[in-house]
Amino acid sequence: MTSQADLTRDEIIAANLAAVDVHFHNENVESIDKAISVYTDDIVWEVPARGLVLRDVEEVKREYLKIFSSMNIHKITNLHRFATEEWVFDDSIFEWTITGDGFRNAPFPVGTTVSIRLLHAFKMRDGKICREHGYEIWRDINDRDRVNDDIPADATVEVFH
Repeated sequence: MTSQADLTRDEIIAANLAAVDVHFHNENVESIDKAISVYTDDIVWEVPARGLVLRDVEEVKREYLKIFSSMNIHKITNLHRFATEEWVFDDSIFEWTITGDGFRNAPFPVGTTVSIRLLHAFKMRDGKICREHGYEIWRDINDRDRVNDDIPADATVEVFH
């Protein structure tokens, strides 16, 4: 097995991006175990806007399952993603309707369709995520004064039906 010390800078960055890809691709009920398989055993999962700090992989899994059961996703726009040897950053916009109470400390009630600008900062260690910080900017989707994002030409958009 190749150790992180034997990898080039570009190989470390590629491994970090690949781990985050696995995480994002499997953020759903059916494959949540794959999503959390790229966490270290000492994960710190933090969402400062909602006052959440979790320090246990199984606790994070339970939180994700509550979240997944409380949203109807309409669209995800991936704006930017880049990495260093120690961090991966992802800037996206998520649009969904809140359908349940799974978002602890959410600033909007069930039934609201929201546009959330979400910056993920993933601290990486040995090709795994050891810290996940989700910086959320919650906006009612109908608030055109606040939902005003500069979408780059190369942004990828996924629409859900």
